[in-house]
Amino acid sequence: MADRIVRASTFLSYVLRHNPGALDLTLAPGGWADIDTLLERARAEGRALDRPLLNQVLDHGDKERFSVSADGTMIRANYGHSVAVALDVSPTRPPPHLYHGTAQQALSAIQNDGLRPQSRQYVHLSRTEDEALRVGRRHGLPVVLIVAARDLHNAGHALYRPTDAVWLTARVPPRFLQVAEDA
Repeated sequence: MADRIVRASTFLSYVLRHNPGALDLTLAPGGWADIDTLLERARAEGRALDRPLLNQVLDHGDKERFSVSADGTMIRANYGHSVAVALDVSPTRPPPHLYHGTAQQALSAIQNDGLRPQSRQYVHLSRTEDEALRVGRRHGLPVVLIVAARDLHNAGHALYRPTDAVWLTARVPPRFLQVAEDA
């Protein structure tokens, strides 16, 4: 059952973050897609995706990858977009520090150029060092960077908090980064 939820979540991430055209969807402002249309088109493409499985995906994990509108008719990815989406979130004053997990092989470039969104719209920051370490492990030998988030904010960089676990920003210059010693 867990594999089925992960496959459905991966598919939803792909469609809602990177390629809504895969299901001939057009995202509404804020990145919202009509749930009934999404489910209907997913089934037409041979995906076993229905409302009960969608609800399981929404309840699975702690990263709040998706949101459903208050009336239950729309869904969106909360972060991670490579397609242009104007998320309806306001800049938020961050805590003093946030964290970014990456791979050891990327460290030199990051120390020179800072954090950039690469193929995504935003740089993703984690609320905790443990979460950043988990993210870094997905990319190879992990390194955790401590981000002086409050200083970044005070220097005029907007930070957004689409979920409790994830923060977003356009970029992080190197002067706001420090390698966590114990990671």
